[in-house]
Amino acid sequence: MELAFFKSSYSEGAHTDCVEAAFGEQARHFRDSKDPEGGVLSFGPVAYRVFIAALKVE
Repeated sequence: MELAFFKSSYSEGAHTDCVEAAFGEQARHFRDSKDPEGGVLSFGPVAYRVFIAALKVE
């Protein structure tokens, strides 16, 4: 299955170097927009929820 990566709408204009994301059925995938053929980080559902929860901590 080929992943459909996307960038945030905040990445327009001068902000072209960013993280791209793709949401698969079993995992969330992330890569560097400057190197789309490079490595991809993938997180299963539990690891992704823990990651997002950690981002919300003030």
